[in-house]
Amino acid sequence: MSNTLKPISLDFSTSQVMGIINVTPDSFYDGGTNRTNDAVILTAEKHLKEGATILDIGGMSSRPGAELISEEEELSRVIPALQLVLKYFPSALISIDTFRGKVAEEALSNGASIINDISAGRFDESIVEVVAKRKCPYIIMHIQGIPQNMQQNPSYENVVKEVKAFFEERVAFMNRQGVKNLILDVGFGFGKTVAHNYQLLSCLKEFKAFGYPILAGVSRKSMLTKLLEITIEQSLNATTVANTLALVNGANILRVHDVKEAVEAVRIYNATKKN
Repeated sequence: MSNTLKPISLDFSTSQVMGIINVTPDSFYDGGTNRTNDAVILTAEKHLKEGATILDIGGMSSRPGAELISEEEELSRVIPALQLVLKYFPSALISIDTFRGKVAEEALSNGASIINDISAGRFDESIVEVVAKRKCPYIIMHIQGIPQNMQQNPSYENVVKEVKAFFEERVAFMNRQGVKNLILDVGFGFGKTVAHNYQLLSCLKEFKAFGYPILAGVSRKSMLTKLLEITIEQSLNATTVANTLALVNGANILRVHDVKEAVEAVRIYNATKKN
C-alpha cells in the first residue's frame, strides 16, 4: 500500500471522458457485467483505448431503490478491482465512486486518485476528512433523499436555484475543511423528475459561476428513455445528444458507459470552438 497520490494532471481546456466500471451485480445498465477479473480488465482496456482519461470504479449501485450493502462488501468489490486495473494499466487515473470514508481511504492508499461521492460528504462525514488529508480531487454531487427513496416523489420549487443553493453551502463547508480541489455534479436522475433533469441540463452553464469543473452524468439514464419511450439498450444515440448539450452548456467531464461515442462528441464540439 502506498500513501502517496499519483500526480494528477487534467487539462480542462478540453472536456475529459470518464469511463464507468461498475463491479456490482445490480447497477441499472451494466450490473453484473464486470463480475470477473477478465471482464474488469477488458472493460478498462476498452475504455482507455477509446480515449477515457479517467476510469470510475464503483462497488455499490446507486440506482433508484438500490440495496445498501455493507462497508466490508463494498471494499471486497472495489479494492481488488482497483488493484487489478492498476496492475495492467499502471498509469491509469482512477476515480472511486463511494460515499464512505473507509472505502475512500483504502482506495487512495491503493492507487486511486479521485473520489466521486454522490452524497457530497453528507452520508458519511469521515470522507471529508479523508479527502482533506489526501488533497485529492473530490467530486461532490447533489442528491435529494437517498438512493432507496430519491425517486419516490422528488419535489422542488425551483430545481436550478435549489441545487445552486446546495452547492453554495457544500462548497463553503468543504473550503472550511481544507477541501479545495472540487468537481461539481448536479446529479442527473438523483432525486429529480424528467423535467427537473432537463431544466438542469439547459442551465448547466450557471454552475460554472462556482469556479470548479462540472461533471455531467447522463449516460443511458431514465431522463432519456422515459422522454423518448425507448429501452436502455436503445439509448446510446440519446446519450450522445445529451452529452453534446452538456458540453455546449459547460461540462468539463462526461461520465459515460460508452467512451468512444463520448470522445467523438468532445472532438466535434472542440472543432466548433476553433471557428
